[in-house]
Amino acid sequence: MSGKQRIYKQKIKATQTLGKVFHAMELIAASRIGKAREAATQSTPFDTAITQALAALAMHSSFDHPITRERLDTDRVAVMCVTSDRGLAGAYSASILRETEKLVDQLKEQGKEPVLYAYGRKAESYFRFRGVPVEQSWSGNSDSPTIEQSYEIADVLTDAFLADVIHQGVCEVYLVFTRYVNMVKQVPIVRKMLPLEVISEEEAEEMDINLDEPQSKVPPLYEFEPSPEAVLDQILPMYVRSRIRSALLQAAASELASRQTAMHTASDNAQDMIERYTRLANNARQAEITTEITEIVGGAEALAAGR
Repeated sequence: MSGKQRIYKQKIKATQTLGKVFHAMELIAASRIGKAREAATQSTPFDTAITQALAALAMHSSFDHPITRERLDTDRVAVMCVTSDRGLAGAYSASILRETEKLVDQLKEQGKEPVLYAYGRKAESYFRFRGVPVEQSWSGNSDSPTIEQSYEIADVLTDAFLADVIHQGVCEVYLVFTRYVNMVKQVPIVRKMLPLEVISEEEAEEMDINLDEPQSKVPPLYEFEPSPEAVLDQILPMYVRSRIRSALLQAAASELASRQTAMHTASDNAQDMIERYTRLANNARQAEITTEITEIVGGAEALAAGR
């Protein structure tokens, strides 16, 4: 076997091994995307119900709460970046990191001090490699976030917003994540989480709620025990947790969809490379055979001429 044939055979074998890995990861992502998509979809009714409860409370109370007030005593802003734990998911993590850096630059131009929080090993390693301090990070469940971890993140961000200046409080909290639309479309989103708004136009679009639609029905009259303010104290933290939980579920579904698409494309590319290397190996083999035949014919002619 000539040197060129040996090289092409080695490349074909290596590409076949990679193709098997890509196909296996595609099948794993395909087997998990259904559950992740269902979890992200099932969180919408609860978000809608708790939003309606807050709207009812807003009609019967002053809606004055610490997590709804704007803070002017500090310039620190918390930015939560949601990426994946593993790679091989196309541009999923890269697009989020790009949006996060853009947001950080905008905040610095406004004279504010960004404080980074990372979800997923990709975000943590990205910022630490560049020497950017990360206040706190979470990893290990980017494609299947647990309720406990979601609530922990919500509590940490809420506590940071409620903390005073001495304890390094922040005046705003932003969440950068990927919203799942369908298998071929996932959109990076920058969402302002705190100070809290009951619902934004973007979230209304996700929940299929028309904010401009006139309310033809007379709103029901509620009685709150012990008081609207006391109920509000219980509902608002639940609302923040719900929004964080929903965002992480959307990100998980987006990660799996992006990985399945990327691995499918990688498998097709590996097959194309195998076919190309096979043709090159055949050409090299044919060239070797032609050279050997030419040498044999030339030797035979030389022997015949010498007789």
